[in-house]
Amino acid sequence: MLRICLIIAIVGGLAAGAINFVTVQQKIKDVMAQREDEKHQKETAQADLRKTKTELASTKTDLDKTKTKLASTTSELATANAKVGELEKHGQELTADLERTRKDRDTAQQKLSQFDQLGVTPIQIKQLQEDYRKVTGERNSVIAENKLLIKKRNELQAELDQLVGSDVAPPLPVGLKGKVLVVDPKYDFVVLDIGSSKGLVPRGELMVDRGGKLVAKIRVSSVQSDRAIANIMPGWTQGDVMEGDQVIY
Repeated sequence: MLRICLIIAIVGGLAAGAINFVTVQQKIKDVMAQREDEKHQKETAQADLRKTKTELASTKTDLDKTKTKLASTTSELATANAKVGELEKHGQELTADLERTRKDRDTAQQKLSQFDQLGVTPIQIKQLQEDYRKVTGERNSVIAENKLLIKKRNELQAELDQLVGSDVAPPLPVGLKGKVLVVDPKYDFVVLDIGSSKGLVPRGELMVDRGGKLVAKIRVSSVQSDRAIANIMPGWTQGDVMEGDQVIY
């Protein structure tokens, strides 16, 4: 009976050991399979990572190219906009020039119409203008020569009056004005800033004015081109003559 129990125990232990061996072997297989699966997943993940890095590098390169192209496109767009602005400005200038040309054309047509109404041609108008300028020049020459003759006559008349002792003052140019430069109160004479170039002649008489008030009367004794000496006439003084006073005819 004891042997039988012992045998049964041994058989049971062997059966339990076999069962445990089978169970452990299955677990080992499961662990190895799981490890192989994890290894495969890791290799797949690493491959995917390498692929992703490659794609990322390619995407970055494409992005840099896109940025460069965008910058170039932006620059070209700015240049194009500037050219468009210049073209618009030029177009506005051309439009303004065209408008001015139209106005000039209309004005020219109006003038031509006026010429037609007058019965003269532009060439005849030009000749009339030339004749007018010629006549105007001759007239101015005559006026200038006449002024010189009047001036010479006045000078000769003044010399004649001085020689014959006439008390009649010679005429002077209308509106003649000047200033007192120097005053000599001891000898009662003044120096003026006008002379024969302005038509002043000896024995000519002028009034001394200060602020709209007559101060004295003077008579020219000697004349140079741009200077003259005059004596203060007694009986006409209303005050002392001063430098800077105005003399008028």
